[in-house]
Formats: sequence, C-alpha cells, structure tokens
Amino acid sequence: MSSLIHKRILVTGGCGYIGSHTLIALLDPSNVANTNTQYSIVVVDNLVNSSHESLKRVAAISAGQDANERLVFRKVDCCNKAGFRAVFEEFASKGGFDAAVHFAGLKAVGESKLIPLKYYEDNLGATLTLLNLMEEYGCRTIVFSSSATVYGIAKDEKAKLKETDEVGVTITNCYGRTKFMIEQILNDFHGSQALLREKAKNDEAKDWSIGILRYFNPVGAHPSGTMGEDPRGVPNNLMPFVAQVAVGRRPHVTIFGNDYDTPDGTGVRDYLHVMDLADGHVAALRYMDGGNKNNGTGKLNVFNLGTGIGYSVLDMVEAMGKACGKPIPYVLGPRRPGDVTIYVADPSRAKEEMGWSAKFGLDDMCNDLWKWQTQNPNGYE
Repeated sequence: MSSLIHKRILVTGGCGYIGSHTLIALLDPSNVANTNTQYSIVVVDNLVNSSHESLKRVAAISAGQDANERLVFRKVDCCNKAGFRAVFEEFASKGGFDAAVHFAGLKAVGESKLIPLKYYEDNLGATLTLLNLMEEYGCRTIVFSSSATVYGIAKDEKAKLKETDEVGVTITNCYGRTKFMIEQILNDFHGSQALLREKAKNDEAKDWSIGILRYFNPVGAHPSGTMGEDPRGVPNNLMPFVAQVAVGRRPHVTIFGNDYDTPDGTGVRDYLHVMDLADGHVAALRYMDGGNKNNGTGKLNVFNLGTGIGYSVLDMVEAMGKACGKPIPYVLGPRRPGDVTIYVADPSRAKEEMGWSAKFGLDDMCNDLWKWQTQNPNGYE
C-alpha cells in the first residue's frame, strides 16, 4: 500500500449546521480506506449563528480518528482580513492549506430582505477575503456552499432543475442573489487564470479547481442524535420548526398555501439528509483532486446536490408525525410572496461525474431529526 496522503483543509463556517456535519465526513476513516487520504481540518468561524459546542460533538463522534489532533478551531470573522491572514500565516510554515470548503455566510432568506446591505457585505466580503488570501498563500482548490435559490423561479416549475438551467434572473431574495454573485465571481476568477498564464507564457502555473455545490433542502441530523440543526430564535426552515412543534416548544406549524398545482395543494421541495450533503463535499474534494474515474482538477465544476425526489409540505409534516409517534398540529395560511410550486433537483451530473448520490430516505431524515430534537430539546445550550 502506498504511503498515506495527508491534506489540510480550511473550513469556513465549520461550526454551523452543514459545516459541522461535513467535518464528520472529512474525519471519517473511509477516506483512508477508499482514497488513502487523511484530512486534517482548520475551522474558522465567528460563532454569530453557530456554537462551538458542535465541534466538541464532532470530536466525540470521531474520537477514534485522532479528532483532537486533526481538528483545530480559530475564532475568526472571515471579513476581518488581518485576523484571517493570521490563520493563513500560522499554517504556512506547516505546509499551508490544500483546499478550502467555504460555508461562512448569512443564510436566512427572510432576514436578507430586511438587511440586504449586511448580506452583501458579509457574504461577498468573506468570499473575496478568502479568495485573495488563498491566491496569496498558494491554495487553489475551493468548494463553495451555494444554493438552489440561484435558479429563481423556473420557467417550467414542474421540470427538475439542471445545472445548465438559467440562473440569476428570477431570484426572489437577497440571500439567493449573494449566492449567485459569488458564483459569478468564481466564474470570472477561474476564467482569468488561463488568460494570465497565457500572458505570462507560463504553462506550468496551476489552474484553480473550483467546485460549486447547489444545495436543495438539507434536513435531518447525525444518526447518533448528538448533532443537528440549532437555529437561533424562530427557525427559518420548515423541518426544524416542525421538530420544535413535535417536542412541544411551539403550538403548531403554519403551512403557507394549499392551492398550489400539486397533489395535495402544498409546495413540493427536494429534501436531502444532511449527512448525504456532507458526503457531497468530500466527493467534490476527491473529484477535484483527480481521486476518481473523472478528473475535475483545474476546472470550474457545478453540481446540484439533491435526491431528485419531491415531497410536499404535508408529506414532511406527516412523515415527522410518524417519526415522533403523534400527529403534528398545523394550520393553513396564505401563500408567501416568492414561494414557488415545485423545486426538485436533477442530481444526475453529481452521480456521473463525482460518483455521489443520496443514500438516506425520508424516514431516515425524520427519525434522525427527531432523535436530535428529543436528546437536545434546547439545541446545543
């Protein structure tokens, strides 16, 4: 067997919901078994919308994988260039970073409509600071946490969304526009590399490898029940709210609109288990490292991460009722502006190119969410 490959990954926003679950996937021993690669991780997070407790849970779950030695945390705001530079400088003498996985950013759709300047400042600012530091310190592989919101309102709402579909034109909120703008920045930046290489007559320069992952609707929790989504205040997303109703923290769920052109009249979305989503980030890193039959090295790669299966709001409420063993009370309300009828991914490119596909089903999503909610009724507090 060839010697073990060690890679150091910078994870921004790694204490958050998706970021923390991705840490578990990066620390998983299957990476050594499958690709002979062992990841060490440096997490940077300002803890504004997350908790350091999540890292303690990651370390406990991954205790047999030398997690305390392979997982380092620095409390840093990614918009603070001096503070962020200090992290790059600290690890430069240790070989630097082989790649970055970029989660850091504000993410509440409703809030983004109220404080748009803050969303543009934080989400774009953090990304620009990160890219400049990566360029300066020679790290040229990045996986970006994008969103299906970049598709906006599709021309054919009943068709599954493909990566080649139009983006950016009909986005209904500021949060989605920041994701679209960052995608455009990454596109422009990647395109500039070939031009600069040609101008410098340097064929040896390493092109950037960029993975843009468009998430659909992540739900669920780690199967142990010790980690999950811990929203501050009133949850912005459906399933954390449903779980809080199930555990008695809230009286009922409001279903916004029951007159959509769907079988039961409620909106349909593509939900995927957070651990499937976490595995998608590892698959993207492997793909851009030439670690499977296809090779995404030096390319800009865009992938939908979803199941390709749509469930209605009522489907999700009923599935959660099944998981907790009691019906979830709900009331019907009017449609919300900007909500679409159906939003479902075509995830075939991710399977064909990266070898990634979702493994968990709806029951797994709800059972794991319920386990997390009952074991941690107040989240990480």
